[in-house]
Amino acid sequence: MNYIKGKIRNIIYHNKENGYVVAVFKVKETNDLKMVEYENKTVTITGTFLDINTEETFILYGSPLKHERFGFQYKVDSYKKEELTSDAALIEFLSSSLIKGCGEKNAQKIVKALGTDALKIIKEDESALLNISGISVAKAKTIRDSIIAYSDADDCLLKLKELGFSIAEATRIYKKYQEATKYIIESDLYILSEILDFNKIDLIYQKNHNEYDEVRIKACILEVMKRLSFNTGDTFYYESEIKDALKREFDLLLDDIAFEEAIYNLEETNKVVLKDNMYYLTELYDAEEDIVNNLFNINSTKTPIYSFEEEIAKLEQELNVIYNIDQKKAIKNALENKITIISGGPGTGKTTIINAIVKLYIKLHNFSPMEALSNIVLLAPTGRASKKMSQTTGMPAMTIHRYLKWNKESNNFGVNEFHKSHENLIIVDEMSMIDLNLFNALLKGIKSSVQLIMVGDVFQLPSVGPGLILSDLIASDLFSFCPLEQIYRQSSNSYIPYLALEIKNKEISEDFTTQKDDYNFLSVDSAHIKEMIKKICLMSKNKGLNENDIQILAPMYKGENGIDNLNITLQELFNPASLNKKELKIGEVIFRENDKVLQLQNNPDCNVFNGDIGFIKKIIPKSSHNKESIIIDFEGNKVEYTKEEMHDIKHAYAITIHKSQGSEFSHVILPIAKGYYKMLYNKLIYTGVSRAKKSLVIIGEPKFFMMAVNNDYASTRKTSLKDKLVHKFNN
Repeated sequence: MNYIKGKIRNIIYHNKENGYVVAVFKVKETNDLKMVEYENKTVTITGTFLDINTEETFILYGSPLKHERFGFQYKVDSYKKEELTSDAALIEFLSSSLIKGCGEKNAQKIVKALGTDALKIIKEDESALLNISGISVAKAKTIRDSIIAYSDADDCLLKLKELGFSIAEATRIYKKYQEATKYIIESDLYILSEILDFNKIDLIYQKNHNEYDEVRIKACILEVMKRLSFNTGDTFYYESEIKDALKREFDLLLDDIAFEEAIYNLEETNKVVLKDNMYYLTELYDAEEDIVNNLFNINSTKTPIYSFEEEIAKLEQELNVIYNIDQKKAIKNALENKITIISGGPGTGKTTIINAIVKLYIKLHNFSPMEALSNIVLLAPTGRASKKMSQTTGMPAMTIHRYLKWNKESNNFGVNEFHKSHENLIIVDEMSMIDLNLFNALLKGIKSSVQLIMVGDVFQLPSVGPGLILSDLIASDLFSFCPLEQIYRQSSNSYIPYLALEIKNKEISEDFTTQKDDYNFLSVDSAHIKEMIKKICLMSKNKGLNENDIQILAPMYKGENGIDNLNITLQELFNPASLNKKELKIGEVIFRENDKVLQLQNNPDCNVFNGDIGFIKKIIPKSSHNKESIIIDFEGNKVEYTKEEMHDIKHAYAITIHKSQGSEFSHVILPIAKGYYKMLYNKLIYTGVSRAKKSLVIIGEPKFFMMAVNNDYASTRKTSLKDKLVHKFNN
């Protein structure tokens, strides 16, 4: 392998999180003909290092390259440190800043007494330094601890590289697990799946162990259970499902004895729960149990409001609205009961009801504005949904993650069973989006004396994560439940909320292709959908609308009419390349100033959340002091991203229907293409239609639309929350 050998002269840039380094390197020796002219000269090097210092001699393996902006560089693929084989090198190392408490005089004494095997001897014998004059017991311990810490890191890095991990992966592993890395390598490599791809770890493990090794079997069982939950939303599984998944995912064919033994061991270590032939991941089983217990503790007798009719009449006059019977019932129940569920489709007045509950609660308790803020909290699973609540009520609202003070790095919540919130009324909107784990975290963080009001649309798509919270709570028939059926027309010829209802009931009217005030169905062959979307967007632009007003919703990313392809076309239409706009290419994707983009992950530290849409305001080029960065404006909240953090960002001219949940858009374009057939099912189309606020255009062939309406592809999730609730409350 080609190498250069020498020392670091100066570190220009060091990202301590991922180990990426840009440095000046003095070349002493090389076997690379392209690098011979640089012997005894300095070059710029780039690469990933576990630790980097100017004290040691490094052997770097890689290749020279000419960077278009930064000139000649040496790209490091891997490296090792020169072995200390001479007395002089060993003395230099021991007296360096890497070894605490030694110094040059003691280093000379150590090498003279122990020779060139000094490091090995010191590591293996803790008394080796005690016979050397001038070295106390405390100093000997300090020197030995430094040598062991230094050596362990290098040993682990080397072992990880030998196993098959890249230098970047090995660095990431050691930075995460530190001294525990050695234990992980020796006992259970699958622990690393917390931060690395499970499949890669599995391949590496199989190279060094039997494929039916006990450690592998247990790890694969846990992994397939996680994948089943992610893919199906189930909270438990049957034996046959797990065995089928093991064969499908990892080519593991287990007989009954091997399977039962592995499950027994996983039960013993509290990783799995087996109950009535149902197999749970312990975290999901415990989450259901905790939810049941916390709801039981919150639920109590109702507190009647005798002046309700008088107060609601005053509010109607004040807000210039008239509530129907169902709405009044929902408002009254929410104020009287400890737990209330309100569910309704688009146009049924859910946000109007939330506003009424907040205003009456403040009035009934005679709260000042400050008292209202300290007693009431409005929550939603997405940033856009929380903003909508705030605009409706005039009260601040936030995401559940932000309210619970979620820490992204540790995946823990600062508000929890040990540090509970203090508010007395909590209203949660878009409940259909909330999964088992998030709901569990919320209930742990609120006090048992709280009034909890949950609002949503039970017919929308279920949560991405496991569980079926809203449906299970309603099906248990244990809590005050207020369904909203009546739709309020926007105009005499409005159709969107009625179409959503027709889709829900699978009773599409014969004139569904007829144009209405707020709706149009354009019958177009799948091959021409993209062209038609472009045409409509151009017409909309000419009418004064822009990409902020229009949202294209599609079921999937791939394919001719997939989101990735649509975004390329729409970017050129809404935000074409220009000499006045900076660009940044990441992989095959070009991000450009003024681009409309979507946040894919929660980032509470920056107050930006999964599903938030913003615009790229500025791209800052790389300089000698800083890496490239991008400033994205999320409705006034400006967040800076490094190039590496842009994996959390996608273009948002077209987004998935799943990502649109919790949001409303003025004008929605919904393509229905033949290529979407795997994703054309009732709840998905219903959810897409119900995102439209002012106008909806469906583009595609009517037969595929009808196929979607009549397709119940979204199978019922397997959960035991409802049964556990019924058992708890009735015993």
